[in-house]
Amino acid sequence: MYRMFRTMSGALLGTAAAAVFVTTAYGQAPSILGAPTEANHFIETPKGWVQPKTAWGDPDLQGMWPISYVGTVPLERCTGGRPGGPPCDSNKAWRTEEEYKQAVDAALGRGDRGRQLIQQGNYGQALLSGVTDPTFPQRQTSLIVDPPNGRLPELTEEGKRRAKDMRSSWGLPGEKLTFDWVTDFDSWDRCITRGMPSSMFPYRYNNGLRILQAPGLVVLDLEMIHDSRIVYTDGRPALPKSIKQYMGESRGHWEGNTLVVVTTNYHEGPSGTNIGVAGSPQGNRWPVSDQMKTTERFTRLNNDFLLYEIKTEDPVIMTRPYTVRFPIKLDNSYDWWEYACHEGNSVIPNYVNTSRFERANPQPGDTNPGPGRGGAGGGQATPQGTVAPAPQGQGRGN
Repeated sequence: MYRMFRTMSGALLGTAAAAVFVTTAYGQAPSILGAPTEANHFIETPKGWVQPKTAWGDPDLQGMWPISYVGTVPLERCTGGRPGGPPCDSNKAWRTEEEYKQAVDAALGRGDRGRQLIQQGNYGQALLSGVTDPTFPQRQTSLIVDPPNGRLPELTEEGKRRAKDMRSSWGLPGEKLTFDWVTDFDSWDRCITRGMPSSMFPYRYNNGLRILQAPGLVVLDLEMIHDSRIVYTDGRPALPKSIKQYMGESRGHWEGNTLVVVTTNYHEGPSGTNIGVAGSPQGNRWPVSDQMKTTERFTRLNNDFLLYEIKTEDPVIMTRPYTVRFPIKLDNSYDWWEYACHEGNSVIPNYVNTSRFERANPQPGDTNPGPGRGGAGGGQATPQGTVAPAPQGQGRGN
């Protein structure tokens, strides 16, 4: 939970130089190393830099890589903007250099709000100000780089049918939510999993990604819901297709110094998108089939940055694949705290009990459909639609 605890302890977050990605084709690792260009999203590989290696000779990617570095970038382009803001150009994949500089200056000028409140003696507000992890402005205007318009593909007819059958406490616009059992909630509501690929995208908090390595093995350890993705790189065969998991079954190999992770055998159930990721579709209703396949690439650009890419294919659900790409900055000072979700998950029984009571005791003139949770900018909507503060007993604040 990094931000709130680091703020309370008085530690300061250092800022980093600009780093961004481009929509040009992603080639083999050597083609993206070198002077700052679109090919490496202007992240320079210094002359003479040598890729660190482990004791057994594999490229060394180990360390803490908080995904929140790109937390200001929406999943889809031209989504999540504030009313009255400047018009968004759906064909513009990157901020200009001047626009980017202005964004960086504005971010640096805001300072550390949590620290300022502590100095004022306002510890409660300081804690509340720290429920999001630090981010840094980027030049890319969407996490999605393919399709070129930066938007998710259209769903197939089967995908649309499955989306209608999905349930979540995060409502669609105008939706009247009712809750009777755990099946009326999504897997994130229930602290089970965020699923893939959204587990690898930036959320408001709990963005820790710790990479561990051993001979023939890479572990992608995720802070939120404490999922640990085990990636074997020793050439062992994949599991039978009959064995399916929410996070899939991963096999990895090295293409030069790039780690390539291919994951199949996905278990249907979790949404493929999540409202916790800025610029995502509302409602957590993006279905995933057991035919989904993801291909990830991790390429270290220098001592501080790696380039991450994930291509998601699901012919049952989507009319075409899509690709997300962004930089991740090494930060071994990131504070990793226990992620307790089930232990304080009062949402499920409270929502069920409240929903049953409201339906049994309707109030005159009660026609408010309610937006569902998150419909008012990050608070929670009660089943009747009024927004309440997020409970403090859960690891993810929903």
